[in-house]
Amino acid sequence: MSISLNPYLFFDGTTREAVDFYKKALVGELVSIMTYGDVPGDPDDPLSIEMKNRIMHAHLKVGDADLMFSDTYDGMPYQPGNSIQLAIHPKEEDVARTIFTELEDGGQVMIPLHKTDFSPLYGMVQDKFGVTFNISVPGNVPQ
Repeated sequence: MSISLNPYLFFDGTTREAVDFYKKALVGELVSIMTYGDVPGDPDDPLSIEMKNRIMHAHLKVGDADLMFSDTYDGMPYQPGNSIQLAIHPKEEDVARTIFTELEDGGQVMIPLHKTDFSPLYGMVQDKFGVTFNISVPGNVPQ
């Protein structure tokens, strides 16, 4: 079984500024950045211009480590300083499903596992201790 794990930092509209700050402070290299507007939206629930410009995903390489970032989605709670989640990247979909199921026991599914434009299987779950995990099988990620 092959899994990688990294911190995922969330901000409320200041991700671009945070990425620039951490890139300089940690001598990082920007791997990728995409906005919510960069991916096909739901025609029944169109995004506002502000939401389209928010960062959906940014990836900064710091040495051998991966640091990921995102702006919160409309309506998601945000509290500065308590906005770190863990991203888990199992290579196999069955492993992702098993991890997700174990973490949701006594917790809360925030985004059910599903196929996306950036992953063959992605979901978000908060465990019974209040820790939020992004489960994402690598693949189809724009660089």
